[in-house]
Amino acid sequence: MLKIQVGHSYFLSYDRKQWERGKPYPPLATIQVAALLRQMGHEVALFDAMLAEGVEDYAGSLQTAAPDVVVIYEDNFNYLTKMCLGRMREAACQMIAEAHADGARVIVAGSDASDHPDAFLSAGADAVLIGEGIAALIELTKRLERDSAIDTLDWVHGIAGVATLAGGQTQLTRVGVMPPDPRLIGHPAWDLVDIERYRTMWLERHGYFSLNMAASRGCPFRCNWCAKPIWGNHYNQRSAQDVAAEMTYLKQMFKPDHIWLADDIFGFHVDWVTEFGTRLGADDGSVPFTIQTRADLISERMATALEHAGCAEAWIGAESGSQRVLDSMNKGTKVPDLVAARVRLGEHGIRVGFFIQLGYLGEQLDDLLATRELIAQAVPDDIGVSVSYPLPGTKFYEQVKAQLGAKTHWQDSGDLAMMFRGAYDSDFYRRVRDLLHEQVTLQQSKAAEPPERYGKAHSALDARWDALVASEHAHRSKDATAPPPTTTLDDAQTARHVATAQNR
Repeated sequence: MLKIQVGHSYFLSYDRKQWERGKPYPPLATIQVAALLRQMGHEVALFDAMLAEGVEDYAGSLQTAAPDVVVIYEDNFNYLTKMCLGRMREAACQMIAEAHADGARVIVAGSDASDHPDAFLSAGADAVLIGEGIAALIELTKRLERDSAIDTLDWVHGIAGVATLAGGQTQLTRVGVMPPDPRLIGHPAWDLVDIERYRTMWLERHGYFSLNMAASRGCPFRCNWCAKPIWGNHYNQRSAQDVAAEMTYLKQMFKPDHIWLADDIFGFHVDWVTEFGTRLGADDGSVPFTIQTRADLISERMATALEHAGCAEAWIGAESGSQRVLDSMNKGTKVPDLVAARVRLGEHGIRVGFFIQLGYLGEQLDDLLATRELIAQAVPDDIGVSVSYPLPGTKFYEQVKAQLGAKTHWQDSGDLAMMFRGAYDSDFYRRVRDLLHEQVTLQQSKAAEPPERYGKAHSALDARWDALVASEHAHRSKDATAPPPTTTLDDAQTARHVATAQNR
């Protein structure tokens, strides 16, 4: 038996935007791995960075745990880890250095580590797992349990997908992106989480308590900008019965008011969602929940099934109101799909949020204004706005990597800085973001505002849009990156056929 400390390095306190938002969730993938290691017979402790004051809290946790092995396993369900934020990498490297100095073996896994293992090995990690890394983690712990004094090179020898240092050089045999490992099953190690601390923050900030879970791992769609260093285009869905049983367990054990289902694409198959709702109804296990999905998955049957299961809110990756931009992204959806999905979900009492992405290659002023028009026409309940963010392993990254200088990642999620030469500078996109948010807020207030007051506010917002448009020439990049070739019809049709097949 080994003493293992499992942790992660996403500190909410280091991300001002998310701290102000105040919606923390336990590190789901991290506690899944903790549960797996405990099932193998090891003594497992958790360092949960999410609500820690800062990285200085780690030393005390390390001292208390006194581990043989430290596994820094980032939460693959937290979309912010895919962004590989610079501040979190700094924290991870400090934790690695402290654990290494304390004499523990250090294993690291996550999106940033998969893309840039050198940074973590230089900080003192003994092994970096590429991708999900479950098979490699199991083998490494077995070897160390057999021989606690094993040399590092012997420890990792012959295990594909593990990076280590040999003679100061990174040694790695890549295996390509693997499907989600079937051994990662069962309930996460919820008992290791300070649930009451999460509950307190949620109640103080929002007046209700939300927890997270996931029904699947991965996404089969192939958007050009979406980084997938963990599961690639593999998609693995748990049984509806198993997911319903977990939601029922969370409801009974922790009494959350709401569940965030952190899947990249929730449900996917209408029949699965229908069974999920039926199982929840039979066990009185339903908790209002929020999902992420695609517009072209929202048939009438799907909307009905989601309502029956208890879905309260759905976030759709709308990205743009310009069909030209959607096609360039290889998104596989049509602008009318976005409007139809919003209407259909709304008719079933489900709130709708749109994720919007500004600044993609080739996007021009007319495309940005088309996104404004989409928001005006679809009237989503909320939006989230970002700018295109190039990450290794994507077609988008390959198109712009020659332009990336020292800044290859944001420091925190509120950065919203352009890292390549888009059509406009960062300030312009930030102003578009602010106006889009103002537009949604105004639209949501229409029913409660006197018509005259609403009309004045609408005119004032239009004037701010007009002023921004009038100044757009001053924000244009002198040498904007040329747009990529238009997505082939075959690629777009393939994406749509995959989505359509799930809804028949």
